Formats: sequence, structure tokens, C-alpha cells
Amino acid sequence: MPIALAPDEKKHALASIRRYFAERLEQDIGDLKAGLLLDYFLKEIGPCVYNRAVSDAQVYFRDRVADLEAACYEKEFGYWPPSSQRAGG
Repeated sequence: MPIALAPDEKKHALASIRRYFAERLEQDIGDLKAGLLLDYFLKEIGPCVYNRAVSDAQVYFRDRVADLEAACYEKEFGYWPPSSQRAGG
């Protein structure tokens, strides 16, 4: 499944890449180079990040489901104390 960014996200990502190059590498790059680099990262590295996020979410939800009974269990017929319950009533 290809990873795509919304137009606003892509705009911010490109600006961030250009800023990174300018501040950290002291190189000015344009939108074309920043876009090519972003496309590369999304295609080459993006799936690793995405798969890890899905795996982490699976573990999180598996743990929550395993603890569901302990977290959500409510004792049935707990209104009357055991000593005051009568047979047939």
C-alpha cells in the first residue's frame, strides 16, 4: 500500500526538508530536489515506519483485549450481601 501525504502535509514536509538542508548541511535545495527526496523516503523507508506502527498498534490492542475482562468485569447480582439472599426470592 503506497504511503501518500495530504497536500498540506506534503507542503510542510517539503519545507522541512529544505530547512534541514539549509540549516544542517548548509545547502539550498529547491522544491524539485526536496520532492524527489520525500518521494524516495516515502517509498523506501515509509513502509518500515508504517509496518512498525501497525505492529505496535496490534500489540497495544492485543494487550487491551487480553485485559478486557479484568478492566470491564462487573459482578452479577451483587446488590444483596451473600448472607441476606434467600432461596427462591
